[in-house]
Amino acid sequence: MYARVDSCSILGMEVVQVEVEVNTSGNLPGIYMVGLPDAAVRESYRRIKAAVANSELLFCRQLITVNLAPAHLRKEGSNLDLPIALAILSVSGALDPEALKARLVVGELALDGKVRGVRGTLAMALWARRNGREEIIVPAQNLREAARIQGIKVTGVESLRQALDYLQGGRAFEPEPPGEGDDDENRPCLSEVKGQAHAKRALEIAAAGFHNLMLVGPPGSGKSMLAERLPGIMPPLGDEEVLEVASIHSVAGMLDPDRPLSSRPPFRSPHHSISHVGLVGGGRGFPRPGEITLSHNGVLFLDELPEFRRDALEVLRQPMESGRVSISRSLVCTSFPARFLLVAGMNPCPCGYLGDRRRACSCAPSRVRSYYGRVSGPLLDRIDLQVEVPRLDPRELVELPDGEPSEQVRERVIRARERQEMRWGRSGITNANIGLPELRVACRLGEEEKRFMFTASERLGLTARGFDRCLRVARTIADLAGRDRVCVSDLAEAVQYRTLERLWGSYVAREVQVGSGI
Repeated sequence: MYARVDSCSILGMEVVQVEVEVNTSGNLPGIYMVGLPDAAVRESYRRIKAAVANSELLFCRQLITVNLAPAHLRKEGSNLDLPIALAILSVSGALDPEALKARLVVGELALDGKVRGVRGTLAMALWARRNGREEIIVPAQNLREAARIQGIKVTGVESLRQALDYLQGGRAFEPEPPGEGDDDENRPCLSEVKGQAHAKRALEIAAAGFHNLMLVGPPGSGKSMLAERLPGIMPPLGDEEVLEVASIHSVAGMLDPDRPLSSRPPFRSPHHSISHVGLVGGGRGFPRPGEITLSHNGVLFLDELPEFRRDALEVLRQPMESGRVSISRSLVCTSFPARFLLVAGMNPCPCGYLGDRRRACSCAPSRVRSYYGRVSGPLLDRIDLQVEVPRLDPRELVELPDGEPSEQVRERVIRARERQEMRWGRSGITNANIGLPELRVACRLGEEEKRFMFTASERLGLTARGFDRCLRVARTIADLAGRDRVCVSDLAEAVQYRTLERLWGSYVAREVQVGSGI
């Protein structure tokens, strides 16, 4: 006899259809599993046999051939347990093969017959809806996650017996009404940061144009507080972006089942000991998304930037330009979305107190140069805004009033984004990632602006990329001010955010003078 069940598997960030075909022949019991199954799929036979026995069902006593099509694609994971078990029960006569048609089935089986949750069910449900499927059967543990996708019937099962009963006309778990999305109640507010008006302005520009940002300052100056409050002033994600971000976290197995869909831009802050694989994705077998993909459409905060491994930092360069990261392995080549806003935090020197007004630095100039040398020039050139975050005096901490709340700043950022969308005629396009020909048209410079940029480029030694970044930042500054044309004041403000080299050079010169008694 022959039976077929449709299922699916995750390949990188893509959902691919897997046809589970089962055929029986002969009188000797046994099983052959073909179709490039990995170890977890090959071991499913033991789990399925125990689950069927403990569900008080009869297992087929003939030779069973399980084919996982397409045969050229390697299958990994345990989400194929349930469809294989149902197909075997179908050829055993316990289930009508017609009951399996037009349904997509995923789930892992325990030895006692329970159905365990699997990762990626939201992405699978989204794929099933787009491909015209009528229903998807998922583990009850993943029901709330998959039910967020409208336009397709989602059914949850707790056990193999319940799945069999449901397909024979019984009842299964119905999805609960989805909860509300995230609100601003627990979101950090920008008003909690005392002072730092210059850094807050840079934060607003970064949010409006999706520009990469670096914060340089001594320990305790507020770099982490500022970075954590950046998502709160960014525009909420659109419907497609919400689904995209949720699918990424679902594939990574990191989606909160109670609140799987959120319009809040994601915020990721990995430790500086992370490897380049953890940062960009990869691993054995099929590649998994890394931190830059988990921060897609949101913020990636790298605190203590020079402490990260050099190879981990260098792999950021290509995704920062293209918005995607490509990973090639012997068995598969895949790509992940990686359009993130990089926020880097670093101290001005290894001890952290170079240039501090209250505490002397203990680092030699050579150590400071070596410290800054850990961040390569090409990576630094891709960071549009470089801002000093000085330590506040105790009097400022006590007497300064609360700053502007995030809601007011976010309103200005949203208006600036709307101007960009109207200009480019596309949603989701910002000044940071628009094409160069379009940027030249939007930033057409007059004679006065050309003279200013010529002088600034000579004095600061701007590269061609640095020149381009200054134009992008100036265009965002003009959008925040509601101006159609970029003027000298916009360019001047943009140029001042690319002074990190001059900043630490003056620090080193100052320390040399102090150390030599000049």
